[in-house]
Amino acid sequence: MTVSDTTVNRPVKTVPMLSVRGLQKIYKVPGGEVEAVRDLTFDLAEGELVCLVGPSGSGKTTLLKCISGLMEQTSGTVELAGSKVTGPPKSMAVVFQEYGRSLFPWMTVRGNVELPLKNQKVPKAERTALVDAALKSVGLDHVPKSYPWQLSGGMQQRVAIARAVAYRPQVLLMDEPFAAVDAQTRADLEDLIRTIWKQLGVTILFVTHDIDESVYLGERVIVLSSSPTVVQEDLKIDLPAERDQLNTRALPRFMELRSHVYAEIQRAKLGPVTEQITAQRKAARK
Repeated sequence: MTVSDTTVNRPVKTVPMLSVRGLQKIYKVPGGEVEAVRDLTFDLAEGELVCLVGPSGSGKTTLLKCISGLMEQTSGTVELAGSKVTGPPKSMAVVFQEYGRSLFPWMTVRGNVELPLKNQKVPKAERTALVDAALKSVGLDHVPKSYPWQLSGGMQQRVAIARAVAYRPQVLLMDEPFAAVDAQTRADLEDLIRTIWKQLGVTILFVTHDIDESVYLGERVIVLSSSPTVVQEDLKIDLPAERDQLNTRALPRFMELRSHVYAEIQRAKLGPVTEQITAQRKAARK
C-alpha cells in the first residue's frame, strides 16, 4: 500500500462547530452557593439548528450566557470551531428575548443593524451591502429609515434578527426570542428563522420554553433536567426538511415527538428524588 493510499483511507476527524463539555455554573449567594448548572455536555455540528428546552429555572439563559462568553462558568469548557471561548467571540451573535431593550430607540432600523459592523470597523461599502441583504432577508427592506418605536413587536424582533444576520456569525444563539409576540407573529418568525438558517448555513442554538416550537424548528431537541441542570435527553427530530405551519404540525410524527418532549419536561419537573419515589411506588404496585 502506498503512502497516498493510507492517507485516503484514514478517517477524517471533524471538529464540532460548538462544543460544550462538563459545563458547571455555581452562583455565590448570601450564606452559601447555588449550583444552577451541574454538568452539561453536548455538541452542535456546523450548520445544525438545535433547540434547547427545559423546565422554568433549569438554567437555559445561564447556559447561553456562558456559551456566549458573557458569563464565566465555574468549570468545564466551551469551544467554538475548536477554539476555547474565554470572552464574547467575534464569530458569534446573540438574539435576546427582550428585543425592545436591545434596540436603540434613537437610531433608525438601518442604524441599529449597522452598529455592530461599525464597531468592527467594517468598510462602509461592505457595511451597506451587508445591511441591505440582512434587511431584505427579514422583510424589512421597506422601512430602513423608521425607528424601532414606530414598529410592531414582531417587526422590532426582525430588526434584532437582521442585526445578527448582518454580522454573518458562525453561530447564532437565540434566547426565547419569540416569547413576547402574538401567536401569528410567532409562527411567521419561526418560518423566517428556518429560511435564514437554510440560506446562510449558520449554526443555531435556539432556547425556547415552547415545546411545539422546539419540535417544529429543530433538527434536534436537547431536553434539560431541573436545576442543578444536566442534559436529560438529546432527541433527533426526524421530520421532513421542508416544513410549514399547517402540514407539518398535522403530521402524526410531529404529535408523537411533541408528546415525547412534553413527557420529558414533566419528568424533569419531578426532580430526581420525586421521580425515584414515583418509580418505586409503581414497582410496588406490580
